Amino acid sequence: MTQDQRSAAAAPDGGWGWMIVAGCFITTICTRAVTRCVSIFFLEFQMHFSSDYSRTAWIHSLVDCTTMLCAPLGSYIGNRFSCRVAVMVGGLLSSLGLILSSFASSLEYLYLSLGILTGLGFALCYTPAVAMVGSYFSERKALAYGIAMSGSGIGTFVLAPVVQLLIELYSWRGALLILGGFASHLCVCGALMRPLNRHRQNQDGEGREEEYCCKEYSFLLIPDFLLLSVSFLFLAFGCSVPFVYLVPYSLSIGVSHQQAALLMSFLGVMGIVGNITFGWISDRRCLRAYRIVSYLLAVGLEGLSCLFVPLLWNFSLLLPFSLFYGYFDGAYVALLPVVTSDTVGPTYLSSALGVVCFLHAIPYLISPPIAGWLVDQTGSYTAAFLLCGFSIICTILSYLLIITTYTEPVNNLNTPFNLVFFFSCLLWSCLNKITLT
Repeated sequence: MTQDQRSAAAAPDGGWGWMIVAGCFITTICTRAVTRCVSIFFLEFQMHFSSDYSRTAWIHSLVDCTTMLCAPLGSYIGNRFSCRVAVMVGGLLSSLGLILSSFASSLEYLYLSLGILTGLGFALCYTPAVAMVGSYFSERKALAYGIAMSGSGIGTFVLAPVVQLLIELYSWRGALLILGGFASHLCVCGALMRPLNRHRQNQDGEGREEEYCCKEYSFLLIPDFLLLSVSFLFLAFGCSVPFVYLVPYSLSIGVSHQQAALLMSFLGVMGIVGNITFGWISDRRCLRAYRIVSYLLAVGLEGLSCLFVPLLWNFSLLLPFSLFYGYFDGAYVALLPVVTSDTVGPTYLSSALGVVCFLHAIPYLISPPIAGWLVDQTGSYTAAFLLCGFSIICTILSYLLIITTYTEPVNNLNTPFNLVFFFSCLLWSCLNKITLT
C-alpha cells in the first residue's frame, strides 16, 4: 500500500471532519468573501482619493495577489507547526490590516494595510484550512469541499448588502473597522483545526531540512500537475475581473447602489448552489474518474458568460449573468482542490494547494489594473470583460493544446481526453457563432 493509499484509508470521512468543514466554511467567508466585497469600496476609494480606475484597482489586486503569493508560506507553517497555528496567526494579521485600513490617508497606505498586511493574513489562513478538509475526507471529498467552499458564496451573498449598508451608515472607514472585527473570527476557526495525527513527527530529523523540502515538493515533477498549472495561469487572469468591475459597471449604466450590491449577493448565493451541486455530482461513483471534465466544463461556461456582459444594459439583464456566472464560479472553486488532490494525492495536498494559489498571484495582481487601464483608455467596460472571458476560455484551450501535443491519441470514447476534446469543440463552435452574429 502506497503512502497516498494509507492516507486515504486513515481519512475518517466524518466525525470531527465535519467540524473541520465548518471551520473551513467560516474561513472562506472571512477571506474570499471579504476580498470580493472590497470591490464595493471601489468607488468610495476612487472619489475620496480622487484617483483613476487603474490606480484604485491595485488595492483589490494586492489583496488577491498577496493572498495567493504567500500561500506557500501558509502551507509551510501548517506543515511545519500546525494548521491551527497558521490560521490563528493569519486571523490576527488580517484583522489588524483591516482595522489599520480604516485610518488610511492615501491609496499607498491602503496598498500596504489592506493589500499587503490583510492579504498576508488571509494567505496564512486559507491554504491550511482547505488542506485540512482533504486530510479528513476521501470518499466524500468533493461534497465536503463543496460545503466548505460554499462559504465564499454565502459570505458574498450576506456581506455585499451589509457592507453597502455599513458604508451608508458609518462611511467606508467605519465599514472597514467592523470588517476587521469580523475577520478576528478566523482565530476561532483556527482553534477547530485539530490535526488528524496529533503527534506528527518529523521523520527526517533536524539537520535534514533540505531533504525534507525536496520530499514535500516532489509533486512538482508530476506531468498532470504541470499540465493543470499552465491552465491555472489563464484562469486566474480572468476570474477576478468580474468581482472587481461588476459593481462599477452596473453603476455606470444607471443601476442603483443597492441593486449593484444585490447583484453581488445573487452571484454569491448561486456560488453556493454551484459548490454543493457540482461537489455532490462529482462524488458519484460513475463520475468520480471524470472530475477534471466537470472542472473544465464549469470553467468554460464561466468564461463564456463574461463575453455577453457588454450587451447587458440594465439590472434585469445583469441579474441572469450574475446567477449564471456565480453558479459556475462556485462549481470551479469547489472542484479546484478536488482535482488537485486527485492529481498529487492527499500526502502532498497542502503543499500543492500552496503552489496552486501561488500560480494565481501574478495574474490576480495585474489583471484588474490592466482591465482598469482599458476602461480609462476606451471609456467603456467592453474590452475589460471580453479580455476576462477569453482568458478564462483559454484555460480549456491551453489544456487541450498541451494534452494533444504530449499525449498519444486514444480510441476509447469514455476517456477524459475525448470528453474534454468534445466539449472544447462545442465551445469553439459557440464562440464562432457569437463572432459571426
